[in-house]
Amino acid sequence: MIILGLLIFIAIFAPLIAPYDPTQLLKTETRRDPPCIHLFGCPKEEAQHLFGIDGNSRDLFSRVLFGSRLSLQVGLVTMGFAILIGTIIGAFAAYAGGTIDNILMRIMDVVMAFPSLLLAITIVSVLGTGLINALLAIGIVSIPRFARLVRSTVLSVKELEYVQASRALGGSSMHILFKRILPNAITPLIVQGTLGIATAILDAAALSFLGLGAEPPRPEWGLMLGEEKNSIFSAPHLVIFPGIAIMLTVLAFNLLGDGLRDALDPRLTRSRSA
Repeated sequence: MIILGLLIFIAIFAPLIAPYDPTQLLKTETRRDPPCIHLFGCPKEEAQHLFGIDGNSRDLFSRVLFGSRLSLQVGLVTMGFAILIGTIIGAFAAYAGGTIDNILMRIMDVVMAFPSLLLAITIVSVLGTGLINALLAIGIVSIPRFARLVRSTVLSVKELEYVQASRALGGSSMHILFKRILPNAITPLIVQGTLGIATAILDAAALSFLGLGAEPPRPEWGLMLGEEKNSIFSAPHLVIFPGIAIMLTVLAFNLLGDGLRDALDPRLTRSRSA
């Protein structure tokens, strides 16, 4: 939560923290200058660049800061879309049962049979490159896990006594589904959604690295890695800092997801108390 809180703070106040515009060309010639920090001995007459200058003469520190905004947007938007559609499909399939359940779940099985990144690349290739299509592709490949999660919850809850009592009292199907059954799926959805954000950020970075996601000069960490991948030996700082940003962000969401699972899973709580 500390790492994630720092990331959110940076994303909100990036315009105030960043010393330069992330798309501003600082020099006429193309240079990949190393970090220049006055505190560590860099000459005072030179402009300070904490992470150095990239191959297009832009301040890397400013670009990494602004990249946090895009990464959070990617994670939240794609997971919000996947949770919404997955919840609708899973709940409808489980509550309807029979042929409808079989058809919908077989479709989800087919989607899950493909490696998520490979399927996302295929979808983007069909729809066209760009950040919006990349977000849509990542959201689509994430739908099955939420659909199956909601389906399993609905199947385990819909035959319980309080649901039967609500049905006997004349409650409509929609009322029973959304008011009595689905609230039981909120806890696992929160945990799975938090872990899914980390996966979405990684997939978005991979698509941008391959040139299928965010387009220049947009500050996106995967795009930064893709632009400077050939400079890993001559200017390693241009790859290290965006890579560390991706690693810390994914680590934060994974740790948060694990913590939420431990806190919200009653089975784990009972085992600890025992």
